[in-house]
Amino acid sequence: MDQKATHAAAMAGEDEGKTAKKKSASICGYPISIFFIVVNEFCERFSYYGMRAVLVLYFKYFLQWDDDFATTIYHTFVALCYLTPILGAIVADSWLGKFKTIVYLSIVYTLGQVILAVSAIHDITDANRDGVPDNMTLHVALSMVGLSLIALGTGGIKPCVAAFGGDQFQDHQEKQRGTFFSIFYLSINAGSLLSTVITPILRAQECGIYTQQKCYSLAFGVPAALMVVALIVFVVGSGMYIKTPPQGNIMVKVCRCIGFAIKNRFRHRAAEFPKRTHWMDWADEKYDKLLIAQVKMVLKVLFLYLPLPMFWALFDQQGSRWTLQATTMNGDFGFLTIQPDQMQTVNPILILVLVPIVDSLLYPLISKCNINFSPLRRMTVGMVFAALAFIAAALVQLQIDQTLPTFPSSSEGQLKFININNRSLDVTAGTNQFTLGAFSANEDYLTFDKPFDVTGDSLVNTSETTLVKGSRSTMVIIPDGLRYSLVQFMDITAKPEQGANAIRFFNGLGSALNVSVGSLDLELIGANNMSGYAMLPKGTSQFLVRSGTDECLYSQDLGFGSSFTLIIPPTFAFGPNCEQSVQSVVDIKPNTIHMAWQIPQYFLITVGEVVFSVTGLEFSYSQAPSNMKSVLQAGWLLTVAVGNIIVLIIAEAATLPDQWAEYVLFASLLLVVCVIFAVMAHFYTYIDPTKIEAQFAQKDPKEKEKEKRKSVEMSRKDSVEQRKENRRSSDSSSDEEKTKQTKI
Repeated sequence: MDQKATHAAAMAGEDEGKTAKKKSASICGYPISIFFIVVNEFCERFSYYGMRAVLVLYFKYFLQWDDDFATTIYHTFVALCYLTPILGAIVADSWLGKFKTIVYLSIVYTLGQVILAVSAIHDITDANRDGVPDNMTLHVALSMVGLSLIALGTGGIKPCVAAFGGDQFQDHQEKQRGTFFSIFYLSINAGSLLSTVITPILRAQECGIYTQQKCYSLAFGVPAALMVVALIVFVVGSGMYIKTPPQGNIMVKVCRCIGFAIKNRFRHRAAEFPKRTHWMDWADEKYDKLLIAQVKMVLKVLFLYLPLPMFWALFDQQGSRWTLQATTMNGDFGFLTIQPDQMQTVNPILILVLVPIVDSLLYPLISKCNINFSPLRRMTVGMVFAALAFIAAALVQLQIDQTLPTFPSSSEGQLKFININNRSLDVTAGTNQFTLGAFSANEDYLTFDKPFDVTGDSLVNTSETTLVKGSRSTMVIIPDGLRYSLVQFMDITAKPEQGANAIRFFNGLGSALNVSVGSLDLELIGANNMSGYAMLPKGTSQFLVRSGTDECLYSQDLGFGSSFTLIIPPTFAFGPNCEQSVQSVVDIKPNTIHMAWQIPQYFLITVGEVVFSVTGLEFSYSQAPSNMKSVLQAGWLLTVAVGNIIVLIIAEAATLPDQWAEYVLFASLLLVVCVIFAVMAHFYTYIDPTKIEAQFAQKDPKEKEKEKRKSVEMSRKDSVEQRKENRRSSDSSSDEEKTKQTKI
């Protein structure tokens, strides 16, 4: 299915040469030990997907990385998570066994989660207690160490846990084993779904010792705690497990066979050596023909895997680009407010709905229509749906871009005017002429690329105005006796992050004021002065304006990503209707495109995922030799890793000015790859690995006689060698006896 299904299927590899299993205690025909394994998997998946749900926002808002670099590191991490399963499989099958591999790498995994949670505590380097870490290098280093350990841990145990669960069943428990894998997969989806809902809520909380900031440490800390629980639960069941010893890794054998064939072919590249039917036949001198035939089947499928990474390149951007897109949208659903990283839950919810519909309704309906909807054709259709999802994302991005403010370039400055006088004023700024009403501002910022003069009725302007390049500022026109003077204040030059709202006050009174909102104090605001910005969440914020014993309560409704300057005019007076005097000036409009517009793109990508991923896993399983299904699962995981590498390459290399253009680029690349895959699929011939293996299992009589003769010759040779060895041993014993007698 998605990567959660890939995770489950990849771990459910075939185990060969198993020793006789001991009987274990059971409940309703199921070994008690599997309940520890299912709980372990639920906690581990909660830990992984919970951490991953908020990871790209942590990169952007805590570590202060830009969108491209945050996307690059995110996909590098995901790629590592899908490269390390190969290492885990080799370690488990060739050295430690599944149980010890799971335990040791779970310890590494847990340590990584703890380190990542510690890295998100801003107070550990916030010496001046301003809410911003003073040593960002330390936080980045801890984050990278933590993520590296997590990638090693989660990837290393990926090929072990489900297969270890399958080991707990006896041969007569095939039905229970099948049910176990269904329950196991359910635990994966339950863990990922719950964590994707819960951890963004934890991230949105504010915590800290000295200053209150977004609580990434809690969002990472809870998954770390769940990983500790997963490890403890798994170890507690140790005495009940059937632990199969390492049997040797088939992937190593396959790689050696391929390596020998290539090397042997290179040695015999001269024209006098006769050609062979298949290049793998050059391994015939050293390896069994059955193994060579099995490797040929595997390579045939792996060749089809070559175009598949492009699908995953698009699919995994749900956690990066699409999440960043959601930060510029409106998450107000009326009865609840959705955080940007919570939109990822749409995918698992749709999976639970679409899988039974596709399997039980869509495929049978297509079959009744006598349409040959083969597995490879299904995968091609899945790619098309993924490309359409990115076209939908591009259309949404175009709508978002129309609502975003135009910020100044590095060679420009922008300026807005506010008139806090009780009458209209005519103002000329450079070539711009406009009229400002009483206690109001011009609607849009004016852009200037060179110094300019500001003139108007009774304005005091002693010098030419020069703006800081790449900045935004507000120029307030305030009374100055019978004339007016200009005071300039710097504004923010980006949308408030994480859907927050930037609010500040201008005090036009002749005396200082205190303004507070909740527990946040904007400190003392002097006469004709501007406060700093307060970052406030969506909802109705109530501001308490105080001067001595006088108080005024002002309310402002806030959306997502806006910025306001609230003017307290010179005519302001405390009293019953004091809040009506406060004037609100919009500097940056709130997000207006609703997050619900992302649902179509999530629907399309999920349809593509269900058709592509489930079919791909089933196809790989059906076309794989009986003892090499794990090799193809490793190859499938490798396509996920390569897909994420493609994203980080394009994110760094493609310098597209607009995000919608990048979405179209990815969609176009996938459609091109889709055509290539369709051509490859057209020429693919489906096989039955069982029949092919049966042909090689029944050897030719001459081949058997040849092997028998070779065995007899080896026995004779061993016999001669043994007699020589005995003679040497006898002589050695005699010499040793003589030495002993001499010593005595």
